[in-house]
Amino acid sequence: MGALDAVARRVADGATVEFRPSGTSMVPLIRSRQAVVVAPVDPTRLAPGDIVLARVAGTVYLHLVSAVDPARRRVQISNNRGRVNGWTGHERVYGVCLSVDGVARPGAAGKVR
Repeated sequence: MGALDAVARRVADGATVEFRPSGTSMVPLIRSRQAVVVAPVDPTRLAPGDIVLARVAGTVYLHLVSAVDPARRRVQISNNRGRVNGWTGHERVYGVCLSVDGVARPGAAGKVR
């Protein structure tokens, strides 16, 4: 079980969660240990550039939506360094990042369910 699994469960259950993820794959959008706030998301409203908490191939990531496929009800997840993690279904997209270190992410609030 990864570090973000517990956060994903809470968000999937409807909670808005603040936490401090670690790692460098999202720099400069999110630096290691910056406070992020993630809220439950309506995945049909997502667009490339949104930061989401999602499960891809068994691992939970806080990464970018790099493409959307509304017909198949899925999104492509990538880090901020060009690596594509893969496609995942709407049911495995748990939350959208509302803010990083207190700075609101543009448009994210309108995607909360």
